[in-house]
Amino acid sequence: MTIQIPDDLARNLSGIAAAENKTVEQLAIDQLRSLLETPTSPEELLRAIRAIPHPSPPLVDDLDASIADSRLH
Repeated sequence: MTIQIPDDLARNLSGIAAAENKTVEQLAIDQLRSLLETPTSPEELLRAIRAIPHPSPPLVDDLDASIADSRLH
């Protein structure tokens, strides 16, 4: 199956995949599988939550700056 996605999304996926030492295809398959699996126990739910990628420090800095900026206005 081939899925066409916008270039900016492809770049973001490439960055996430590289950070996880995976190919874009493997990252996509893993994420799609996680969406289709239904956690049936607290342990499985916790495992699914821990599998969510964490934002990078620059993204956190951008979010903090946006929050601070909104408070000034």
